[in-house]
Amino acid sequence: MMAVLEVQDLVVGYGQFPVLHGINFVIEEGEVCVLLGLNGAGKTTTVSAIAGLLKPTSGEIRFHGKSLRRRSPSARVKDGLSLSPEGRRIFPRLTVSQNLRLGAWSKRRDTRQARQQLDLVFGYFPRLAERGNQMAGTLSGGEQQMLAVGRAVMSRPSLLMIDEASLGLSPTLARAVWEATAQIARDGTTVLMVEQNAGALPFADRALLMEKGTLVHTAVGDDIRNVNLREAYLGA
Repeated sequence: MMAVLEVQDLVVGYGQFPVLHGINFVIEEGEVCVLLGLNGAGKTTTVSAIAGLLKPTSGEIRFHGKSLRRRSPSARVKDGLSLSPEGRRIFPRLTVSQNLRLGAWSKRRDTRQARQQLDLVFGYFPRLAERGNQMAGTLSGGEQQMLAVGRAVMSRPSLLMIDEASLGLSPTLARAVWEATAQIARDGTTVLMVEQNAGALPFADRALLMEKGTLVHTAVGDDIRNVNLREAYLGA
């Protein structure tokens, strides 16, 4: 397999306050990687740096082997990097379909591809197809999360990052979002999920356990199902 994302010695902070302390990890093509940790561990800071929303103090981020150091956030989206942010951040006064079309802004000149992506999103989340003309602000929390993920899929990413998909959702709705995410990966998109909920682990090919800005454990394949990983997380 080829590495889609390589993070090397990444240090990121806010002003004088360091948050990430030189983390290293790789995500390979086609994987679902879960970045697991408690609130304040540095998970959102990690994906924000990858998306270009935060400038690293030091370290390197490579996407498909190329450095992202000089790439703006919008250029990274064109490169195939997409983020579904924490808190959903949908446009409540726009319809579901309008929100989704905004997700395809970087590919707006290719209307055929945008239509294909829209059909794909409606396949992952049939509820969104039923509510295409509904104002996004009137959707339930679970539907808004589906919309946030679907909007990120619209740019046709090769790496989709989803920050806290299960936050505030019932176990049933959280599982529905994770199952859709697994299908997105099976269809060829590499996925990085940020989670506090260990229930995401059964859907992962790779798991990264983060604590206080450092990666304290990495598990791949069958090792993810090992009870010791859950114990390490719950103990943290």
